[in-house]
Amino acid sequence: MKIALITGATAGIGKATAQLFASNNINLILTGRRKDRLQALESELKKTYGIEVISLCFDVQNSSAVTSALNSIPEVWRAIDILVNNAGLAMGLGPIQEGELSDWEQMIDTNIKGLLYVTRHISPWLVANKKGHIVNISSIAGTQTYPNGNVYCATKHAVVGLSKSMRIDLLPYGIRVTSISPGMVETEFSLVRFKGDEERAKKPYVGLQPLSADDIADTVWYAVSRKAHVNINDIEITPTAQANVRDTIKS
Repeated sequence: MKIALITGATAGIGKATAQLFASNNINLILTGRRKDRLQALESELKKTYGIEVISLCFDVQNSSAVTSALNSIPEVWRAIDILVNNAGLAMGLGPIQEGELSDWEQMIDTNIKGLLYVTRHISPWLVANKKGHIVNISSIAGTQTYPNGNVYCATKHAVVGLSKSMRIDLLPYGIRVTSISPGMVETEFSLVRFKGDEERAKKPYVGLQPLSADDIADTVWYAVSRKAHVNINDIEITPTAQANVRDTIKS
């Protein structure tokens, strides 16, 4: 059986991807910050699909926590086939001259540095095995920008750039790298960005049908389930009602 490690697995895209992988008989290493949710998901997947699951509770922003948690993975589990760097967030929405430094730091530490911490630890295992697939969850904000999105857009541009660089660095070892860039997906994303303001978080999705976490999980599965000689480099996916990062049509 294959093994996949998914970061940010307690909700949204990460959770949906874990469920889809489990339904396809893949053993899972799941990471996240909310221990109760991790444990509940682990129990659900084991009971429903009969797979093996390891859950690791840590914040990808914390490099020492990343190292400690990933070092605890048993040797037999280190033959990882798929790494899904899903953990990420947006914090705040405002012009550069009014930006909150703590928001900026959290986005940079999670979206860029967290992805790097995990990849730096796991990629040598893939190199040693001369196989594997890294999927980085970016955003259409990784190739476009929008008003007041400044630092979030910059972090997702970094994810796209890192994906391209990883593909070059890991080419000699037969390791595939895919960047997936969703448009509007209705998950906890907006609720986190607007710091729990539910009314404001719902506004972007009123009058249109956004993507769901399951839609993105399907896309991840498409990329990782291709034949070994096929690499899907980049996928940009939006709702039908969204043309680009700024233009949508509402009923």
